[in-house]
Amino acid sequence: MTDQRPAEELATLGGGCFWCLEAVFDQLAGVTDVVSGYAGGHVKNPSYKQVCAGNTGHAEVVQVRFDPARLSYRDLLEVFFSIHDPTTLNRQGNDVGPQYRSVIFYHSPEQERIARELIAELNAARRWAQPIVTELSPISAFYPAEDYHQEYFAQNGGQPYCQFVVAPKVAKFRKQYADRLKG
Repeated sequence: MTDQRPAEELATLGGGCFWCLEAVFDQLAGVTDVVSGYAGGHVKNPSYKQVCAGNTGHAEVVQVRFDPARLSYRDLLEVFFSIHDPTTLNRQGNDVGPQYRSVIFYHSPEQERIARELIAELNAARRWAQPIVTELSPISAFYPAEDYHQEYFAQNGGQPYCQFVVAPKVAKFRKQYADRLKG
């Protein structure tokens, strides 16, 4: 008898600093791996310094590997929309520039359809005062960020940016999704 479980899927999402997104998705049940990186630009293998300069076209993103039998793509996107402001163009809080844009890099037509439907529903429900400006683009290339960016919050939780920006997002997520946390 063969295993009929669906294969793991990938989601590539940008919503400001990748440290914040990674710290949240690492704790979500059904997620098997999260890698911080860069996508959506025109420079091959960009460095953090190049991306931060804001002229490579890349966004800071996380690539999330998840088990669709435990976590649907739609549920993953609902968490994504709850942990950042999808109504601000090229900015999240004090992080400003195109590298901090809200973006979904879809991996299939089905992911694109789900993302478009959810955005339309959220806009119709007027969840935010302004409309969602999240970019939807097909994934073309993903470049993992430098090693020191991986698991950054877990390894640097006492750093000021982590204390004042990442930790409050993680706390909000943990409270809102207490029933969806990894064991």
